[in-house]
Amino acid sequence: MEKVVFTNGCFDVIHPGHVDLLTRARALGTKLVVGINSDASVRSIKGMNRPIQNQDERREILLSLRPVDEVVVFDELTPENLIKDIKPDVLVKGGDWKIEEIIGAEYVMKSGGKVYSLPLRDDYSSSGLIERMGRPKSSTESTKVTQISALEEHINVFTSLIPNCSDQIEKTAEILIHTFASGGKILICGNGGSAADAQHLAAEFVGRYESERKALPAIALTTDTSALTALANDYDFERVFARQVEALAYSGDCLIAISTSGNSANVIAAVMAARAQGCKVIGLTGTSGKKLASLCDACVMVPSGRTSRIQEVHITIAHIWCERVDQWLTSQN
Repeated sequence: MEKVVFTNGCFDVIHPGHVDLLTRARALGTKLVVGINSDASVRSIKGMNRPIQNQDERREILLSLRPVDEVVVFDELTPENLIKDIKPDVLVKGGDWKIEEIIGAEYVMKSGGKVYSLPLRDDYSSSGLIERMGRPKSSTESTKVTQISALEEHINVFTSLIPNCSDQIEKTAEILIHTFASGGKILICGNGGSAADAQHLAAEFVGRYESERKALPAIALTTDTSALTALANDYDFERVFARQVEALAYSGDCLIAISTSGNSANVIAAVMAARAQGCKVIGLTGTSGKKLASLCDACVMVPSGRTSRIQEVHITIAHIWCERVDQWLTSQN
């Protein structure tokens, strides 16, 4: 009897860690199907300089590996629809994903299947390999780094938005407009400095930004003292946002999830809760935010690893969103 195992990823630069994971995944069934992000999908998750190898090359390499029986390319950021089409008996991801964070886990388990988060081999990652390939060859070369001022860095990041983020900013704006047009509301969450960004975004939507428009429904989820006191008695900190989403969100709403690193456990839990409620999810993160990006319907990855630069751009994106919403409201009158 056939037992189908499914796993997915970008598989941009194949390394021994990939081979080890695929080998162990194949051992859990009789057939291993690998879903790979299309080139456009990889760019949305990892930035405009990826993938290194196009989807046909990545597919060919994977098919040459002994454990792999079939490779399917998908265009969405997540493989949710593909998983429902394939209906695997076993779903596998690497150990950097908790079971509750794995897209399709609930569907597979409800269908009687198994879900595994397999430990990864240490010291292997595509991003790490690519960074090492681009590293200067000598310590002398590495010292020849031009020092630029904070203002110049700020300008450079904003200048790079046009080639790197324009499409995703527009796509996220369209999701927001569709949410408002269908009567839904926006929920916004972020930890630390991103909590201030969440409050700013909510204020833009419910207030008046440059034009006399009606207030639109938006809620900034918080981790202030009162929220933590009320919720932490029964739920750990990583579930604070998720519990608020479960209480406030309905199908057709949209969650804006803000995390400069893309790895905030609290924000990721909120994303998974929003998906379970039937909400659309928009991500705001930086260049390292691949995990968050891969869980969203659309995500803007600011081309910077500096928290301050990323947060500055997030506020600017909020203004652009408001301008697009204003344009839509004007067209309705």
